[in-house]
Amino acid sequence: MTSQDPEEMDTSRSWRMEMFSRVTKMEPLLEVQSGFWAGGPSPGQFYRIPPISGAVLGPDSIACAGPITRTQNPMVTGTSVLGVKFDGGVVIAADMLGSYGSLARFRNISRIMRVNNNTMLGASGDYADFQYVKQVIDQMVIDEELLGDGHSYSPKAIHSWLTRAMYSRRSKMNPLWNTMVIGGYADGESFLGYVDMLGVAYEAPTLATGYGAYLAQPLMREVLERCMRVLYYRDARSYNRFEIATVTEKGVEVEGPLSAETNWDIAHLISGFE
Repeated sequence: MTSQDPEEMDTSRSWRMEMFSRVTKMEPLLEVQSGFWAGGPSPGQFYRIPPISGAVLGPDSIACAGPITRTQNPMVTGTSVLGVKFDGGVVIAADMLGSYGSLARFRNISRIMRVNNNTMLGASGDYADFQYVKQVIDQMVIDEELLGDGHSYSPKAIHSWLTRAMYSRRSKMNPLWNTMVIGGYADGESFLGYVDMLGVAYEAPTLATGYGAYLAQPLMREVLERCMRVLYYRDARSYNRFEIATVTEKGVEVEGPLSAETNWDIAHLISGFE
């Protein structure tokens, strides 16, 4: 037998110790991957939404994977939408301001859309998401008309579809940052419905979104114009130019841009909000 060199023995021993150490560190990982949490992230890592194929990516791989297109902070937003249901129809009102943060950036944009002859929709929140929803609904209406069967989407149908669409996007961690008010008149009944970005939906005789949910609801049974005036006074992201949409059995009519008379004589008496 030939004796091994002491230096080679030390190298072999250190190599075996290193391999043993690596296997020992991998055992918890193997247990996690093969147990109840199979397919989950490695210890010390996190779930990545949306998922990326392959193993948990390192910093270099993540940089090459491209940006994650998720709306974290809406850029251009609209504030309150008001809706009232009456005997024979529905009225919806919304101002025409698009706010860039607190900057009154776009002052003549419409946040009310006419869906068809018996349905209309108003939206607060992210204006880009509203434009996306508007394009989708417009295409749905066109596809329905191409069938030529004499049927069209009812207000309840649009409300039901929006409920599921908003909840679906929310479940994918990519919500549409809007709160929608759907109004219409069909089959001799007035309809007024609400859908928010989480898919929460309900019907009510009067509805308000944004700041209007706090200020305008108590005034809703009076006149919408007064509600819009009060919101212009108090809501920094509202504007004195608005639209009012009315739907009855005769169809949908959108009035505007309108403006309300204002009086700032007592403004100097208000203090503490500078």
